Amino acid sequence: MNDLQAPRRVASLSAQLVDTLREQIASGAWPVGMRIPPEHELVKQLGVGRTTVREAIGALVHLGLLEARQGDGTYVRASSEMHSVLMRRANTSRRSDVLELRAVLEEYASGQAALRRTEDDLIRLWHLLDEAEETADSQEMAAIAEADTRFHQAVVSASGNTLLTEVYDVLRIAVAEQIGGTLWPSETATEHTLLHRRLVEAIAAEDEIGARYCATEIVKLTETGTERQK
Repeated sequence: MNDLQAPRRVASLSAQLVDTLREQIASGAWPVGMRIPPEHELVKQLGVGRTTVREAIGALVHLGLLEARQGDGTYVRASSEMHSVLMRRANTSRRSDVLELRAVLEEYASGQAALRRTEDDLIRLWHLLDEAEETADSQEMAAIAEADTRFHQAVVSASGNTLLTEVYDVLRIAVAEQIGGTLWPSETATEHTLLHRRLVEAIAAEDEIGARYCATEIVKLTETGTERQK
């Protein structure tokens, strides 16, 4: 007796479109914060009906990947379902809790970066460090916070743990907001810069303990805003 073959299920057109648009977001082709093409353009580009486009966009809004803004369009809100859930949780958490989580993630990631970093990782870290130091001289706190965030994302990425990198990325907005509203005394800013340089030096030297120490001290300095806790 021949084995029975289950009938093949073909996903609906809107479900296929959800997968297509999700891939646009996940790949970075549609980065977080971008306004996606308007409905009529998607209809033209994809060769599907308006109803199909609306159903797909509605599904992604429900998943938290897109955000519809009345009279302004639809924006990418998160890069994945996990990103969406964790971002909502981070945004409703206490500042101290976010910083504690950041400390745990950065300490571990920095140690792993020291053990796993590639030459390309080091080139990127030195470049972002120089960029952060140049930006620090501008006294533009929003720009300083953004440069600092890019630097720490690169450190975490150098750990080689993609899941850790994705979880850390959720903290980007919360951490940037916390730093962006802080105007530090010059001596604190100098210490902040010095710790970042020491962190890269430790990673370059494959010094796991040193890298973890620097990462922890950086978060402590951020938390106090005025002095490094010991």
